[in-house]
Amino acid sequence: MTETLPVLRLKRGEDRRLRAGHLWIYSNEINTDATPLKTLPAGIEVIIEDSRGKPLGRAYANPNSLICARLFTRNVKQSLNQKFFERSIAQSVALREKIFQQPCYRAVFGEGDLLPGLVIDRFADTFVIQSGTAGMDVALPAIAGALDKLYSPDNIIVKSESATRGQENLEDDVRAIKGTLLEEISLVENGVHYTAPLAAGQKTGWFYDHRAARRRIVPLAHDARVLDVFSYCGAWGVLAATKGATHVTCIDSSEKALDHVHRNAVANKVDDKMRTVQADASAGMKELIANGEKFDLVVIDPPAFIKRKKDIKNGLAGYHAINELAMRLVEPGGILVSASCSMHLQRDQLLDVMRSSARHVDRYVQVFASEGQAEDHPVHPAIPETNYLKSWYGRVVMNS
Repeated sequence: MTETLPVLRLKRGEDRRLRAGHLWIYSNEINTDATPLKTLPAGIEVIIEDSRGKPLGRAYANPNSLICARLFTRNVKQSLNQKFFERSIAQSVALREKIFQQPCYRAVFGEGDLLPGLVIDRFADTFVIQSGTAGMDVALPAIAGALDKLYSPDNIIVKSESATRGQENLEDDVRAIKGTLLEEISLVENGVHYTAPLAAGQKTGWFYDHRAARRRIVPLAHDARVLDVFSYCGAWGVLAATKGATHVTCIDSSEKALDHVHRNAVANKVDDKMRTVQADASAGMKELIANGEKFDLVVIDPPAFIKRKKDIKNGLAGYHAINELAMRLVEPGGILVSASCSMHLQRDQLLDVMRSSARHVDRYVQVFASEGQAEDHPVHPAIPETNYLKSWYGRVVMNS
């Protein structure tokens, strides 16, 4: 019964953000005199009240985190039980099924799907869960039960290794709840067949978020020499090869990732077009420059250089450095795709990085398109953090 749940009461005026649609409550917004926070166990469900005692909804709490509670429903009678997850997950998947022909997508995108702290990726008959919070850790049996009832998958795997777990004082959690902890997963994206490492791979094994951005290179790849930097398993490069690129070079520091590039190229019958370079991205690009190589299409899709606000200065320097190297490798009149997954880097900032990088190497860039995250990463308008991905497409030209 809701009467037995702990209550967290907000300070005066701290309800405005929640009423506007946000789902997060910060520890400094709680009236700890009226409703103690520190004594609560991590992951416990609570009722959130405004300063006058009016219920705003139900959340789960963690007193060890700056974000001390996350609202998951406005209905104070609704708990994080299996029925709740069955309804919520089915609602999220219904959107994906309208958009994608193959059952390969991000099935749940945390706050974007009103399930804060929870990510679920689907690879046909395998679901991979990434929990970022104590509340979702507690709910894992209910989440797995919902997935099993809705879809009866072969495998339900937990792959919880995100940075947010450290902020919640949680250890990594990698295991199979149902089936097998797979060493790798298979998927279809943009009509291309891929495999990627799972058990020892990055995050949930794949990065669906750039799917829409990758679609944009299809008409640009025909008859092009392509360079895919930070290639991971070749999501950009193998796609380009299947769409008519004459030659594709993939640079990545991971031998395992590049092994998957080769395997993915073979699976799609484009291995005769592929070359891999195992190197740090900057070192690899500098070597290509020294060898006088040029490309018609260069894609740079780095990891987040700016993970916290205090990283902005150094992160911007990193983006400038790789964009300048990329500009030097683009054939005059060729295309540069510059991407970023850093939430703290604004779209206009990345655009200015392209502008200034071009001028620094005596070139100009004509930006003709941009892209955000794919359709299976819906943005919550009240939560800017859900809108993190950006990419710009520009033609690199010399001043005649």
